[in-house]
Amino acid sequence: MKKSFSKEQFNSILLELSKEYDIYAPVTLPFKGMFSDTDLIKYGKVNSLDEINFSKKSFYSAKETMIPMNQVLFHFNEKEFKEPALKEKKSLVFLRSCDLHSVKKLDNIYLNNKFADKYYSDAMKNIKYVVIGCKTGWDSCFCTSMGTNKTEEYNIGISFDEDNILVDIKDETFHENFSTGEICDFNMDFVETNKEILEIPENIKLTDVIDLPMWRDYDRCIACGRCNFVCPTCSCSTTQDVFYKDNENVGERRRVWASCHVDEFTSMAGGHEFRKKTGDRMRFKVMHKISDYKKRFGTHMCTGCGRCEDACPEYISYIECIKKLTVEVNKKKGDNNE
Repeated sequence: MKKSFSKEQFNSILLELSKEYDIYAPVTLPFKGMFSDTDLIKYGKVNSLDEINFSKKSFYSAKETMIPMNQVLFHFNEKEFKEPALKEKKSLVFLRSCDLHSVKKLDNIYLNNKFADKYYSDAMKNIKYVVIGCKTGWDSCFCTSMGTNKTEEYNIGISFDEDNILVDIKDETFHENFSTGEICDFNMDFVETNKEILEIPENIKLTDVIDLPMWRDYDRCIACGRCNFVCPTCSCSTTQDVFYKDNENVGERRRVWASCHVDEFTSMAGGHEFRKKTGDRMRFKVMHKISDYKKRFGTHMCTGCGRCEDACPEYISYIECIKKLTVEVNKKKGDNNE
């Protein structure tokens, strides 16, 4: 069902939906950005269109609405443990096509990976998605190369036509909420081409790339892990036991986002650590995003959102890394065919 609504009509619908759903969308936090005079665009609760930033890419993805950066798994004392109560309200998340594709990729990690993660599974049962039409993307996007620029798997889709909100309601659950408005026909706005077009190497052999000199270019990485935190498909985490001060036998266990780039991520008993050089950590991440994951699940892990490109304080370009790797892989294939 496709309909057209005025801004006032759509806001009234959002207000009504907020009684049943926590509505999340990109919002602007003034002067909270990477530099002191820049804003931060991240996900927060909203109740109207005026609160949503549609014009800029969010620094963080919608991932934290599904997988909290700091999540309590259970509370414990000397005798027992207890899981926290499930969130009562459902969630309605505004996001773009690339980020909705990232949800499917996280599903593979948390639900289709031998064992299902209970906490993720519980959260996903109560989430629905509003895909935001995206005409052009941004300079750092390469979603067309990754095949994530378009999607039909949304509950609601919205595009804009002058002063009207064009809404594609696929989920019958919302038909009553959108019973007003005028019937119309339109196509969702999706990116057709990006400024950056990448060739993604296929069937990469680790032995061909593990010792490439190009990885030493990335030893300048400072191991902050910011690229992993802004990535919509990174899923690494660690656990922390927090003990309460009044009784050290009582506390809570938390799951906290972690990063394959940071020091001691691969530390083992006895002090051994894999991938001490940050360039090797870059290699690990890149290979996982465009090769290892695909061998396992049949699709690339990277969605081409470009957030890692935007976030790196050392201006390390993931895009340029892929281009260099492609040249090296093609060169190796050519040498092997001679």
